[in-house]
Amino acid sequence: MTSGILNLISVGPGDAELVAPQAVDALRASDIIVSYSLYLQWVAPWIKGKQIRTLPLTQERERARIALVFARAGRRVALVSSGDIGVYAMAALLFEQMDESDTFDVRITPGITAANACASLLGSPLSHDFATLSLSDRLCPWQWIEQRARHIAQADLAAVLYNVQSAQRPDGIYKILRIMLEHKRADTWCGVVRNAYRQDQQVNIMPLGELPPKRQFDMLTTIVIGNRFTQRKRQWIYTPRGYSGWDEKRTLDNAAGDAVISTAQANSHPLVNQPVSAPSNAVWVFSGTSDGNALARLLVAAGFPTVVSVASAYGMALVRRNVPGAAIVAGRLGIARRRQLLKDSRARLLIDATHPYASAMSCQLIDLARELDLDYCRYERPDALSDAPTQLCDSVETAAQAAIASGRRIFLAIGAKHLASFIKHPDAADRAWYLRLTPDPMKLQRALELGIQRDHVIAMQGPFSQTLNEALWRDLRIDCVVSKASGDAGGYAAKARAAHALGIPFITIRRSAIVYPRVADHFAAILSFLQTSV
Repeated sequence: MTSGILNLISVGPGDAELVAPQAVDALRASDIIVSYSLYLQWVAPWIKGKQIRTLPLTQERERARIALVFARAGRRVALVSSGDIGVYAMAALLFEQMDESDTFDVRITPGITAANACASLLGSPLSHDFATLSLSDRLCPWQWIEQRARHIAQADLAAVLYNVQSAQRPDGIYKILRIMLEHKRADTWCGVVRNAYRQDQQVNIMPLGELPPKRQFDMLTTIVIGNRFTQRKRQWIYTPRGYSGWDEKRTLDNAAGDAVISTAQANSHPLVNQPVSAPSNAVWVFSGTSDGNALARLLVAAGFPTVVSVASAYGMALVRRNVPGAAIVAGRLGIARRRQLLKDSRARLLIDATHPYASAMSCQLIDLARELDLDYCRYERPDALSDAPTQLCDSVETAAQAAIASGRRIFLAIGAKHLASFIKHPDAADRAWYLRLTPDPMKLQRALELGIQRDHVIAMQGPFSQTLNEALWRDLRIDCVVSKASGDAGGYAAKARAAHALGIPFITIRRSAIVYPRVADHFAAILSFLQTSV
């Protein structure tokens, strides 16, 4: 009997131009093709007239078995996989089932892995040591996956997450992201790539702390997480090689974030810190809004030791000016550093007064409070909608699509966090984007890096009146406005009425639905709880 040939063929990420010539030759030389049907779409010209056997996902072992049967019968067989067949793919399953006594020839062609493909779309995030981790628990116990994720995060390796989410395991990715945040800085740059080099390709870049805690992913998504030295430049992220250019201040000791603890004094310079210890048995207010600072000011006036936690130097300056007498913790902290500060200071109450759309932070604070047995209270500014007409959208992505369909000179009153969903949208090339945001240097830099023109950025601290909004939008010839449902404190009604007066579409992004352990929508309820609690 003629000895068979078993070709283990890698066909890359999904673009025929990225299939290696050696793989093409092997496909042409094979009589029988065994694969998952999706992988054959970009090699169709080279398999015409051949016998094809396809089986769905989850039947990988059966695919390998069928290929072995044909090879043992002396046939020329191609077992085809996307990416590289030796990386989270079919080669290992084939070798597991192969016998020492088999005589057929095995020929393996390498391919471009998902990690390589996604890295090329993001820039150069894998230029130093990195790890890959599959989140599929079909062939590996979940506790092993969590343990490996923890080691990767502790070592601060750049990481590529494969098989991110499926209908059978919808929550695993969120557990892994929480593990990463326990050991990596919240401002670690990440990339989320879906359908790399295929139709409907999507590429997004954002800090680790801003990856939405309940964003829906799928098996076609790959997440790349940088290390503490990964940087952003224009629309790219890259990790220095390590021979030069390393920022020594971002050492492993402060990988969870740098905390500056100081006392708010009305006459102190915002960037000059007199380090002090956080007061013991204090109320901790995590503030990301003007009403968070107003609540902290009321607590200080009522005699409660108060700590205000903010993310930036700009936030620190506002607290120092507006909340004299409070202690301030400033910096983009990771969960490990937050946990330690709360534990060491024996915090009395954790008040979540972060921005209504900072859902990732709220979920992290809820988890911390539960873990440390701390009382938690969410201050939720009233979701006051205007009588003026609006188009409500449940997500940033649908709001971006609606805005592009509605206007050409689009004004974004949404801050800097979700800009990429608008500016980098596939249909956004001929749109003029205008942005208003608080004058925070980091937010301004992010907007400019994403491609917002400098003369299209309005850096002002709100809220703003209807009159000012009308005058600004009329002068800029704005024909569509996008806002978040920021309530009265964020000037929402004034924006809605201004758009209505000008006769232009007004699009509103709804708030995320989070189940909080305790919620208050006015300061008196929080004061009452503090005064009656032990």
